[in-house]
Amino acid sequence: MRLSGSIEEVAESGRGHHTRPFRFLSRTWERSKLANTLDHLVVATDDKKIAECCRGFGADVIMTSESCQNGTERCNEALEKLDKKYDIVVNIQGDEPLIEPEIIDGIVKALQAAPDAVFSTAVTSLKPEDAFDPNRVKCVVDNRGYAIYFSRGLIPYNKSGRVNPQFPYMLHLGIQVIKVDHEAHGVDTAEDVEKIESFMRERNLS
Repeated sequence: MRLSGSIEEVAESGRGHHTRPFRFLSRTWERSKLANTLDHLVVATDDKKIAECCRGFGADVIMTSESCQNGTERCNEALEKLDKKYDIVVNIQGDEPLIEPEIIDGIVKALQAAPDAVFSTAVTSLKPEDAFDPNRVKCVVDNRGYAIYFSRGLIPYNKSGRVNPQFPYMLHLGIQVIKVDHEAHGVDTAEDVEKIESFMRERNLS
């Protein structure tokens, strides 16, 4: 099975003050290279300054369109520009300098071991101080470990609007592993909802 890792530069950190994001990217690149399951690692970006910096520390860079609305679209475009074909893509956000290569290997192997799944990711315990931070994506999983919901708001939500110190809230880490050929569709924006509705109408799905 051929695997491609793509480090997606984060739009918020890729504009304006570059020094800190560049350090993040370099560290994320070095940590990701230690993963045993990746055949090829690239940085996907639409920013020429970020591309120049990444080439400076030895990274392979693929320039993508500014029209990419999210990391999935950026990874798809980068994948199309690669010479080789891959079965699985690993999308690693560029602001994950503490990413553990064992985590990358773990979620890749988890997807390979689950023929009914098309996507895998990693979660960890959510710190109480991050509960209402919209930059921290929360996750709810079922009793088999399958993700049910992702949200920038606190989930599960309770009527008090406060953190329940007894509940094991989960934080989504900035990495996703996706099978290239699949029929699953992500819903991140209102436009995505329209695409899903159109997809269902075309196939007479209710």
